[in-house]
Amino acid sequence: MSSRARRTVFSLIVFFSICGLAGMFISQKVGAQSSTDESAFRDSLKQFTTVYQVVADNYAEPLNGDKPDDVIYDGAIPEMLRTLDPHSNFYDPKAYARMQEDESGKYYGVGMVIQPQNNKIVVVYPFEGSPSFKAGLRPGDFILSVDGKSTDGLDTTAVADMLKGPKGTHVRITVSREGAAAPLVFDLVRDEIPHPSIDLKYEIRPGIAYIHITQIQQTTGREFSDAIDQFGDIKGLILDLRGNPGGVLVDAVAVCDKLLNRGQIIVSQRGRAYPEQVYRATHGNGGHVFPIVVLVNHGTASAAEIISGALQDHDRAIIVGEVTFGKGLVQTVYPLSDNTGLALTTYHYYTPSGRLIQRNYNGVSLYDYYYNHDEPLNLKNREVKLTDSGRTVYGGGGITPDYEIETPKSNHFQDDLDAHNVFFNFTRHYLANRTVGKDFEVDDAVLSQFKQFLTAQNIAYTDQDLNGVMDWLKMNIKSEIITSQFSEQEGLRARANWDPMIAKALSYLPQAAALEQVAEKADARKETVANNTVPAAN
Repeated sequence: MSSRARRTVFSLIVFFSICGLAGMFISQKVGAQSSTDESAFRDSLKQFTTVYQVVADNYAEPLNGDKPDDVIYDGAIPEMLRTLDPHSNFYDPKAYARMQEDESGKYYGVGMVIQPQNNKIVVVYPFEGSPSFKAGLRPGDFILSVDGKSTDGLDTTAVADMLKGPKGTHVRITVSREGAAAPLVFDLVRDEIPHPSIDLKYEIRPGIAYIHITQIQQTTGREFSDAIDQFGDIKGLILDLRGNPGGVLVDAVAVCDKLLNRGQIIVSQRGRAYPEQVYRATHGNGGHVFPIVVLVNHGTASAAEIISGALQDHDRAIIVGEVTFGKGLVQTVYPLSDNTGLALTTYHYYTPSGRLIQRNYNGVSLYDYYYNHDEPLNLKNREVKLTDSGRTVYGGGGITPDYEIETPKSNHFQDDLDAHNVFFNFTRHYLANRTVGKDFEVDDAVLSQFKQFLTAQNIAYTDQDLNGVMDWLKMNIKSEIITSQFSEQEGLRARANWDPMIAKALSYLPQAAALEQVAEKADARKETVANNTVPAAN
């Protein structure tokens, strides 16, 4: 059998595997199909096969190369799944491998983030402690070749695949660096690259911990528990979940388990094909309580919303920021043939108070569903529930914050600087012949050089443009230079120390402390009622 034929057969096997799974859920014992419906289902599959064959035989151009795969992978399967909901998804072999890598939180390679710039591949930053970090690769290095193969014309995926490989194997990277007379060559030994979901954790104020979780993966529960334990006797916590797309449910549960009382409900799952599952705090916080402020935005979704909703419903935290994304659908990932996978919605999840926070997607385009979150907050017709102490909370459209904090909006000048990667490129230029310390600050001399750089790059500006965003400007210059000189984490800390949303979140710690007292009184009342309840005699 030719390779093209094999690909086509594999594509059809995958398609029918997905149809079989869909049929399985359609015909579960809860509301089973009649034989007539099952016959109609088989007829639909037969019709698809007929249509596919007509296309293969008569399309104006032959389905050469990857086109048979494209018809199935990029056409029939996604369109079928989109009729269900926006989150049921098919993963081709490459996407499935990436998804598994993201969930595991590790891979084997050299440990760096890369991106395209001016038709070249540039190092954004190496991960702290990775082979590339230890060898001395820097943000701004342009990767010229990998093991002697030029990177010209390659995209980031292709170059990343070249850098990955089995643990202990060597890879030779040639880079150009501003200020270096000749290309630099690095011989790196690949290693396991852990990619923590917590990219920043530190004491942002005396006694106040700050933790930023980027996504919920298989290591998040352990990372979070270790972080809380390392802080010791903290007096408050800012938990930053902005931009967190969610991820692994059990690790979201583990995060809540560290903060809630033992036995409290964290989340429940209800689906048609499976019995309801209720997740509770199995270990609990052991009496280690402190005020918590959770910072969220429109990009906070799924498992990150489970954390936010559980802490809000149990009056364990004040939620501040923007209304979250509103994803209350849970996907089960099914491995399919040819190293592909299907993420199929099998449950709805509900917060402890019984809220389903899924946002409406009927009659909404995928673009609007994912990206249009600028509508004003409207609580009319929203599902109303109560927290443990009787506070009103809302379902059906994300987690509504207790206090709104808007994300700062950028102006045209800021957008222009970002579009030209000005701060990243200026850093490469500024550090070409100097080093800085961790106490680096952006003074008049640095600003003067920055202005000269803008002029050299033909980027128009006025003093009014600069002065209008001076704090933001200095922060971006400082964080990029600190990142390049030291590490990504040091750069993130510089940003967090400036971030106006974090500063505002810190101001709500007194309200969080008051809420903690309310929660303790509510728990005490429940315990009293439980202890005084006498079973009726038979």
